[in-house]
Amino acid sequence: MSNLGPCFVVFAGSIMLASAAAGAVHGSSSSEGSFAFKDPQGRTQIAEIVSKYFPKRIVHPFAKVDERLDPRLLRAATFAEERAHACSRERCWHYVKEALLASGVINSYPKTAYARQAGDELVRDYGFKQLSIRDPYAAPYGSVLVYADGGAAGHVEIRTRSGFVSDYFSTSACRHRLIAVYGKFSS
Repeated sequence: MSNLGPCFVVFAGSIMLASAAAGAVHGSSSSEGSFAFKDPQGRTQIAEIVSKYFPKRIVHPFAKVDERLDPRLLRAATFAEERAHACSRERCWHYVKEALLASGVINSYPKTAYARQAGDELVRDYGFKQLSIRDPYAAPYGSVLVYADGGAAGHVEIRTRSGFVSDYFSTSACRHRLIAVYGKFSS
């Protein structure tokens, strides 16, 4: 028992000494909203303490309905949304083709294999027009957006009311370079 007492005193004393030294270097500040510390050169620096952080949320607007576009495009967006998965299956063009065909916007299954070729085929064979929109968030509800990603297959998606859908649903647009936005006008 006599050996335990001095060990405890030494241990408790070293903890108190360490915390006092840490307080002198790190925690001593003159105002409550700042924090003092020593930098690598040994100078005392004071930094503001951030007690509340309010991130600026990026809120994208809902897609507008363009009355000139074929209403079946809205149905295609709904079909694609109902069949979408939580994560990409890397079959975006396949799912968009299926949605366009199921809604009646197109009358036969498109033959192109790559998503980056979707716009050309939709214009050439199915009566779509390229819209003069460069911002995916400004694309009208039901429009088809085609992206390029270097030399790869690309990406294609349909604009929904609150996001974008292909083989998966997302509230944010694809990160790749937007080639064009396409829509089919009512006759």
